[in-house]
Amino acid sequence: MNLAYAADIAYAAAAPPGNAGGLAAYANMLLPFVAMAAIFYFIVMRPQQRQKADRERMLGALKKGDRVVTTSGIHGTVIQLGEHTVTLRVADQVKLEFDRVSVGRIMEVTSDRDA
Repeated sequence: MNLAYAADIAYAAAAPPGNAGGLAAYANMLLPFVAMAAIFYFIVMRPQQRQKADRERMLGALKKGDRVVTTSGIHGTVIQLGEHTVTLRVADQVKLEFDRVSVGRIMEVTSDRDA
C-alpha cells in the first residue's frame, strides 16, 4: 500500500465539506422509520382501540329486555344482569347464564316482527 493510495482512502472516508453529514444524515435515515410507525398506528392500532371502546360501551349499555346475540350465535332476551354475567331467556322456561363479554351484539328492534 503506497502513500498516495492511503491518502485517497482517507479522503474518501472523510466527512463531506461543509459539515453536512452529521445530524442531517441521521435524520434522513430515521424519517422512513417514523413514517412507517405513523402508518402502522393509523391503519392498525387506532381502529383497534376504537373498536374496543365501542364494544365496552355496548356491554355497559346492556339492560333488561334487550334482545342480544352471543358470540356463539345464541339469540335471547336479557332478563338479569350481574357485574360479570348476564342471564338470557332463549325460550319459554329456558334461561342461560353467560359471561357478559360473550354478548356479541344487541339486536335492533324491528316493527315487522311485532306485526
